[in-house]
Amino acid sequence: MKIRQRKLIGIISTIIVMVAYALVAMVIGGKYVVGSGMLIELPAFIILGIGWLPVVMILVRWMSRPDA
Repeated sequence: MKIRQRKLIGIISTIIVMVAYALVAMVIGGKYVVGSGMLIELPAFIILGIGWLPVVMILVRWMSRPDA
């Protein structure tokens, strides 16, 4: 697969992952975190805020591979 094809697939996948993750994080945050007190809310929102990074980093690494 050429790098241009990987980048197109990677960009579309990144957008889908981020939209899905944002929706899931909003549900988790709204249902379980809000109103729990500052000691629980702050770390929970930090974790929810950066939770998408590992998946996107894997996608970016895959997109950046040179052609065979």
